[in-house]
Amino acid sequence: MDFRFGPEDEAFRAEVAQWLRERLTGRFAHLRGLGGPGTGHIGVGERLEWERELGAAGWIGLSWDGSYGNRRVPLTQQVVFNEEYARAAAPARVGHIGENLLAPTLVAHGTPEQRERFLPPIARGRELWCQGYSEPGAGSDLASLRTIAARDGDGAGGEPRYVVTGQKVWTSLAHEADWCFVLARTTPGSHRHRGLSFLLVPMDQPGVEVRPIRQLTGTAEFNEVFFDGARAEARVGQEGEGWKVAMSLLAFERGAATLGQQIGFVRELDRVVRLACASGALDDPVLRERVVRAWAELKVMRCNALRTLGTADPGAASTAKLLWGGWHQRLGELAMAVRGAQATVGRALPYELDTDQRQFLFSRADTIYGGSDEIQRTIIAERVLGLPREPR
Repeated sequence: MDFRFGPEDEAFRAEVAQWLRERLTGRFAHLRGLGGPGTGHIGVGERLEWERELGAAGWIGLSWDGSYGNRRVPLTQQVVFNEEYARAAAPARVGHIGENLLAPTLVAHGTPEQRERFLPPIARGRELWCQGYSEPGAGSDLASLRTIAARDGDGAGGEPRYVVTGQKVWTSLAHEADWCFVLARTTPGSHRHRGLSFLLVPMDQPGVEVRPIRQLTGTAEFNEVFFDGARAEARVGQEGEGWKVAMSLLAFERGAATLGQQIGFVRELDRVVRLACASGALDDPVLRERVVRAWAELKVMRCNALRTLGTADPGAASTAKLLWGGWHQRLGELAMAVRGAQATVGRALPYELDTDQRQFLFSRADTIYGGSDEIQRTIIAERVLGLPREPR
């Protein structure tokens, strides 16, 4: 396959790179590299200002159908933007969930009124979203969720209203979000995938409590969210068909941004190689082989991501998650190995970690969040290979 980009793509690449060079200066210069794995809590307010800078230039929503203050570019240029964004070490996006998860879902399943209400503020970087899926006891097995929502009449424009009660967990940046899309059970007595609805819930209201979860890295970008009579302002899709909407959303999660993520992986691998050279670890044939394998696997991941980009292959997203989750976890282990005993010593008391230590600890979750490896393998087995489902 020809993985080269065309002349228009390269012209767009030059435009993106120049814009980033010009903007990542002055008051935004110190944001370079902020918000990566284990540091998602750092500089959120300043990164929100950066989000608005992106929105003003039309860089948010490049993949959306329709015009909501966003540019619309072809898939290859979406890849280019994500690659150049990562190459410039621009700050991690605080608006990722709204732009790349909720917005395409509203384009696919929302009403015209919902798209007009919610997409322009996302495109301008003015409203942040969080994801209300996982619960205690319903993480990878999401269909076991117990959050309930009772119908409570209609609001403006005939939008159905609901009162939501339950708990969500591992909710990224819930303490900063304006809205949460919540998967809840709206049909009493329903089981598993049936009777669920996809609801839009404002976070700034009585009945919503956010509690941070302190992690191994010492940071707390994840949260528990408790709903106690909170009101949902809208429903996406039909009542009881939330599972279909929720699964559609997850299919949008691993798109063009995956290739930008891999540029970040290249930078992390380069740092490990420099460490290995400086410490003499490359003299060890076993460590040298691990470094070379990491380099080769990253090349394969990029080719596979380009090969499957834009395809309808139901296993492509699961395969990509399996590849990068395990690779990134092994890279964290490799960084510790090339540093030797020094890697076990913190920078300062009581608990200050350096970049490699934070990455190593955070990467332990790479094979769990976003769908565990076990779930991804089940999807590939059942939906791609056609193997029989395990009896329940």
